[in-house]
Amino acid sequence: MRRTNAPFHVPAPVARPGETPDFSHLKFPEPGAHKRPSPDVNATETMELAFGLIRVLGDDHKAVGEWDPKLDAETLRTGLKHMLMTRAYDDRLLKMQRTKRLSFYMKSLGEEAVAVAAAMALRFEDMVFPSYRQQGILFTRGRDMVDMMCHCISNARDNLKGRQLPVHYTWREGNFFSISGNLTTQFPQAVGWGMAEAYKGSDNIAASWIGDGSTAEGDFHSALTLAGVYKAPVVLNVVNNQWAISMTQSLSGGERTTFASKAIGYAMPGLRVDGNDFLAVYAATQWAAERARAGHGATLLEIYTYRAEAHSTSDDPSKYRPKEEWNDWPLGDPVERLKNHLIALGEWSQDQHDAYWDECVEKVAAAWKESVGHGTLEEGPLSPTQTIFEDVYEQPDWRQRRQRQDLGV
Repeated sequence: MRRTNAPFHVPAPVARPGETPDFSHLKFPEPGAHKRPSPDVNATETMELAFGLIRVLGDDHKAVGEWDPKLDAETLRTGLKHMLMTRAYDDRLLKMQRTKRLSFYMKSLGEEAVAVAAAMALRFEDMVFPSYRQQGILFTRGRDMVDMMCHCISNARDNLKGRQLPVHYTWREGNFFSISGNLTTQFPQAVGWGMAEAYKGSDNIAASWIGDGSTAEGDFHSALTLAGVYKAPVVLNVVNNQWAISMTQSLSGGERTTFASKAIGYAMPGLRVDGNDFLAVYAATQWAAERARAGHGATLLEIYTYRAEAHSTSDDPSKYRPKEEWNDWPLGDPVERLKNHLIALGEWSQDQHDAYWDECVEKVAAAWKESVGHGTLEEGPLSPTQTIFEDVYEQPDWRQRRQRQDLGV
């Protein structure tokens, strides 16, 4: 018998280019609505957290509820400053890419709290396995901005010697693992690193980030299986920013359930978190880190946010979503929300905010000027040719030696 209806369901975004953005279908719990369980909670007892949304900051800019981490004003100001510096850095490097001063770039606009709040809640000694939109971790951990820029333009000071795409950073001294362009590989790597630390008797943990689209990869499920079975000390973050390049998060399973809920089947808690609420991201990461350090196992955090800019400079989001859709995102701008919270506390002002933004712009401009002094993308100097033979094997084998001789280096 011939089917009279469609044989299967194909999810689609709620609005396409030229249409009015519409987020009316999203229903969020009130800030402070969720209880904060003990970190040793059984995974099955986190259902409400996996299907709800942990929120701390309300529309009145006040922090409420059990998830409020009760951070002092100086810590809050530090977080805001890291987010502002990240945003100023992104703005500058995008402009440089558009003027062909670097080949490729990826901004984190709208997602600054995802990286900064989490990094501040972790220890410096904890190893992070990021994806390519967590540059805020580097600012939080004190990475030199000139070194970051030198990597992006692949000049002679690039610590990766031209072997990685721009924004695919690594920083061994800062416990920042090399970013992989092969999506999701960092999840099982983080689980393995955390298990190794536990085996050595260390209470350092690992944390990793992937996007919503990456949950469709096999490495996601392999990592959760490994972490769930062995109670690995790791915090696994799914950054649900609504878009995997041009593919809506619904096509990865976000339409019918939450990504956080998938954790429960792997015997670990799943927490869905307002990713534009600095305090909520900090509190959830702090809780998950405490759980991991105490030997209770892994946690999956779904960080619910919105990718404000293009996926990368090779992407044109106007082809698949309404222009300026981010302005209608109901959870707002993470920078503005933390700024307004500090102002409500009497610990910040709009004048201070504007002055610090100007300072960020000046520092980023000065760093760019210094970085191109070490070489430009167009004119070099780049890493010396012989460096392609370095850092491959501990002892070069005969093939490397012959290839190097053939090149005359």
